[in-house]
Amino acid sequence: MKRRVVITGMGAVSPIGNTVNEVKESIHQGKCGIAPITAFDTTDYKVKLAAEVKDLNADEYYTPRELKFNDRFTQFARIAAKQAMKDSNLVVEENNSIGVLLGSGIGGLSSIENATKTLEQRGPSRISPYFIPMSLINLAAGDIAIDHKLHGSVQCIVTACASATDAMGIAFQRIRDGYEDTIVTGGCEASITPVGIGGFMAMRALCESTDPNRASIPFDQERCGFVMGEGAAVLVFEELESAKKRGAKIYAEVVGYGTTCDANHITAPAENGEYATIAMRKAIQDANITTKDISYINAHGTSTNLNDKTETKAINNCFQESKPYVSSTKSMTGHLLGASGAIEGVISVLALQDQFIPATINHRVSDKNCDLNLVVNQGIETEVNYAMSNSLGFGGHNASIIFKRWED
Repeated sequence: MKRRVVITGMGAVSPIGNTVNEVKESIHQGKCGIAPITAFDTTDYKVKLAAEVKDLNADEYYTPRELKFNDRFTQFARIAAKQAMKDSNLVVEENNSIGVLLGSGIGGLSSIENATKTLEQRGPSRISPYFIPMSLINLAAGDIAIDHKLHGSVQCIVTACASATDAMGIAFQRIRDGYEDTIVTGGCEASITPVGIGGFMAMRALCESTDPNRASIPFDQERCGFVMGEGAAVLVFEELESAKKRGAKIYAEVVGYGTTCDANHITAPAENGEYATIAMRKAIQDANITTKDISYINAHGTSTNLNDKTETKAINNCFQESKPYVSSTKSMTGHLLGASGAIEGVISVLALQDQFIPATINHRVSDKNCDLNLVVNQGIETEVNYAMSNSLGFGGHNASIIFKRWED
């Protein structure tokens, strides 16, 4: 018999709040976290907006010295993990086998940019000896393990914008199949940098609107690209009997995970959405439920023309006999790339806890190609027993994960 997996701790650093409670309040209020970029001078950029992390007091968690040689994406991950570990009340024994599975799509981009400037301006001898570990994607997971003395399997999953959902899905499978009892999982990203914005701008993937309320507008006919976000979310996944034995607070159960690849194009999704549909079906089969059981889908919903149309087709193909509520909370958070699945996983769990489906905010013009059962502008209170979160990434990666409302 396969073991059951539950969530016993959560932490978040995001454009709409730097704790899970702040994120919860923002989701209920329909708060938009998008604003003019402050990280660098955008004079020469057509893109002026992003969803930056704001008012984060890192000193509450670590000393400046402890964070000095961390890239921003690792700082976010460590802070979110510290929140999640405290929230879980997990006692870490000396010879533990607790694992860490974290996702990130790009990693230490700002550190790479800074080292390149140093090389050009001051020569190779002036590059920081900390540059390599600051830029490595796996160091976010490694630093969390070091912070909390976690000796299980520590890995970083890199599948572009599906990274965090894949990390959570694999963590779920490892615990269910008996490899670990507890895994700290989620995702982190910090790519609001000159090169990060410039690179996506060159691809014409980013929205060039200067109005924060008309920038990240998933499924709206006037959408014109995504808005870059940043941050991290970390969750503690734990085997059910282990959690019960120690009297842990349980947020939700993790019940299904599915993943596929379009094998179609390096950036564009397959337009018929076939393999995104299969990923959802696999997750539903894994959860041993039917499509009618899914109350809510937190869509990938990036606000790009092709993604939104393709995901609509995929959802409609999967849910032919039912019309679950759908929303894209990227309308509030922007697109956190490799961390998006983690923050959206937290939001999906909150939907189950609160019996509240968050809205796709700032929606004005319906698109006939996005004929979903969309929750727009105002969230709704309704029964939510199963929530699915979708993530679709460059390279054709598709990942779906299903959470179940916890009832003891």
